[in-house]
Amino acid sequence: MSIASAVLHKEPVTSSPLIEVMNLSLTYHGRNNKSNVLDNINLQLYQNDFVCVLGPSGCGKSSLLNVLAGFIKPTTGEVIIDGEKHNKPNSDVGVIFQHHNLFPWLTIEKNIEFGLKMKSVPKSARKKIVSRLLKMVELESAAKMWPHQLSGGMKQRVSIARTLATDPKVILMDEPFSALDALTRENMQRHLIGIWEETQKCIFFITHDVEEALLLGTRILVMHPNPGRIVVDMLNPLRQPGKSREEIKELKEFNELRDHFISKIRSS
Repeated sequence: MSIASAVLHKEPVTSSPLIEVMNLSLTYHGRNNKSNVLDNINLQLYQNDFVCVLGPSGCGKSSLLNVLAGFIKPTTGEVIIDGEKHNKPNSDVGVIFQHHNLFPWLTIEKNIEFGLKMKSVPKSARKKIVSRLLKMVELESAAKMWPHQLSGGMKQRVSIARTLATDPKVILMDEPFSALDALTRENMQRHLIGIWEETQKCIFFITHDVEEALLLGTRILVMHPNPGRIVVDMLNPLRQPGKSREEIKELKEFNELRDHFISKIRSS
């Protein structure tokens, strides 16, 4: 497989997009100048997409995520989620950052349960959901523990479970593993792939690590700065059902695609 034969993303013929970003721009106005952070972003995300976003610092990756989350309103354009205009935070969109942001005064199971309580989900239903999610992230034995008793990777697994509890339509992840050591990061990548395969959620995942994008993403975006824009939107030909991360890394195409994306990022 050559780079020329890698597949550019095209709309699936039989499905409608879960998320549509249309003609989106974002401009910050300072006292004496203005900064064009995002320019004419058009993007469609689908159910069961695992989209990894690459690009140099300052290219607008996190700003785009914040607009998708509803934390920031775009200057022009709009975001449509499942047919509805989206312009403020709600439970349809789960967000996971680099830092876990767990409540230190709540046990692990209570942290996961928190969003369900806010939505007035009955106690019996909450208990079943929390139990299922603890099993999914392999933290059943940690249910009664406190956040400070957990490792960094375990805290991020709790954060993922807490986000999944309210059954969002899309999960936005802003470099969630960047603060972890290499071994823990690899384990978290394995956990996340398993969770994605089980839940079929749409995941929008920002990373600076090209290898991480190739191992996780079914689709890879590259953004360039000044202003922030999408310059590559490509299906990842390496991510095929049943292929392990070890098998992917052994492919000669892995190095070819890694070098290709590094070159694209550096050319910004």
